[in-house]
Amino acid sequence: MDSSDSRIRYARTDDDVSIAYWTDGEGTPFVHMSPAFPFTHLQLEWQVPGWKEWCAGLAGLGKLVRFDPRGGGLSDHNVANRSLETYVRDLEAVADHLGLERFALLGVLHSGPVAVAYAARHPERVSHLVLWCTYAKARDLSAPSYEAVRMLLEKDWQVYCETLAHVLFGWSEGEAQQFASFIPECVSQEEARRLFDVVDGFDVDALLGQVRVPTLVVQRRAFPFFDMDVARRLTAGIPDARLAVLEGGSLCPWMGDAVATAQLIGGFLLDAAAPTRQGGTGGVRTVLFTDIVGHTEMMRRLGDARGRDVLREHERITRETLKQHGGTEVKTMGDGFMASFGSVTAAMECAIALQRAFNAWNAGERAQQAAPLHVRVGLNAGEPIEEDGDLFGSTVILASRIAAKADADEILIPEPVRHLLSGKSYVYADRGETVLKGFENAVRLYEVRWRE
Repeated sequence: MDSSDSRIRYARTDDDVSIAYWTDGEGTPFVHMSPAFPFTHLQLEWQVPGWKEWCAGLAGLGKLVRFDPRGGGLSDHNVANRSLETYVRDLEAVADHLGLERFALLGVLHSGPVAVAYAARHPERVSHLVLWCTYAKARDLSAPSYEAVRMLLEKDWQVYCETLAHVLFGWSEGEAQQFASFIPECVSQEEARRLFDVVDGFDVDALLGQVRVPTLVVQRRAFPFFDMDVARRLTAGIPDARLAVLEGGSLCPWMGDAVATAQLIGGFLLDAAAPTRQGGTGGVRTVLFTDIVGHTEMMRRLGDARGRDVLREHERITRETLKQHGGTEVKTMGDGFMASFGSVTAAMECAIALQRAFNAWNAGERAQQAAPLHVRVGLNAGEPIEEDGDLFGSTVILASRIAAKADADEILIPEPVRHLLSGKSYVYADRGETVLKGFENAVRLYEVRWRE
């Protein structure tokens, strides 16, 4: 990606504030609001570890748009008029200036309430809303770590910058120092104080029910500034919103597995945009089946009560992993799941994540006390028939048959799916051709190696 000054342009708000922005890529617009508001700087953020690679991944989803809100980076500083409403105006100015009729919108932490407010006001322009580690009411930011960092803002600017980098992003000492030197380039200490005085009043709780666009709420399980209940309430307040829980505590979407995170967002964009036609095909989908190996024997050995406890863990792990990768649960069959994806890559990443999650469970103490969970997974891609929220047809049947052929802890895919994944760095083992029940022609199957 080109990070030069030549890409930076300016839009002007209706209250005469100059807002800096840049765009990259082609296709459906994706507006990425400030990932660390108010610490934002279009020119210098390329020095932040992992940022360039993250943007490159998002630009692959469409036309990526970034802008500095008023008071930060290359936009106008020392602006007297600052409120939730004025930050919405900044976004409106950029969208109008670029002529964005419809776009996906990503809000992160303090820019999340601004994204919610815009989506509630302009549902005709927001195609998808992604909310990353954010909240509806700023008073939810009451964790001791948040209070301690805010106190440092008043007392010691340098220590505040370094501490924020450690606590909020989880970076190493070298990366933290790099970000600590970046912050003063974005805003002065006094500007940061004024900005946070405004942020402390953010409250969009009353607007959540007015958000009528497909919404994905993504939350880090160990995020330091508020607990999971904040994310759950945010998700529950927005009609039909989904919650995806990722491990770790960093605010940075690109910390951990940036590729998987970008695929999670991409899968959500594709899935939410997929057409639903009563009794017709829903377009190309990747169908995933799972099944617990030895389920009947496990239930006989443990009894109904203890066996049900283990099944609840299986359901929890599967549902959380599906949400993290943009998968849609079609139905559960007691000892297995059927899910669909708009992206074959997202489906594959989900299958691998499932096996790794069950492997981690099996290594834990609770599995030793109860029972391990060994799951087989099968995938297939095609155009299934969609009716009343369920999927039918040969694409679905073949996916089920493929899953049944897998052994414990295995992932199997047919040759056409492997071709769809060409260019990806997956490792396969050729399992040869086999004739599956109900299909005349033999199908060549491949085992996907998932162990690290």
